[in-house]
Amino acid sequence: QVQLVESGGGLVQPGGSLRLSCAASGNIFKINAMGWYRQAPGKERELVATMTSAISTNYADSAKGRFTISRDNAKKTVYLQMNSLKPEDTAVYYCNADLIPTNVPYEYHYWGQGTQVTVSS
Repeated sequence: QVQLVESGGGLVQPGGSLRLSCAASGNIFKINAMGWYRQAPGKERELVATMTSAISTNYADSAKGRFTISRDNAKKTVYLQMNSLKPEDTAVYYCNADLIPTNVPYEYHYWGQGTQVTVSS
């Protein structure tokens, strides 16, 4: 039973910071990539940042310079450090992972349940 569990969301004032985390657990053979997406009310889900290795990352233009994605392979955890938050960052943030379950010769794409981030005065 593979699961992705996010944490760290909450209410923060403009200019503040939050650190999101997502831990993968279960019968996992290999994690190929992990990342973060977000979805605001009435809008489509969009990519925030992804990471396949320490030297392979991708950020949305709106996140560059403010957000930092990192990964702890031993803990099977991906993080998203968010600084200088703006009201337009308000959304549900979803963790995703491309991984290979134990004894299964295929890669699967998994999603977490999401964590709410609200930026407001």
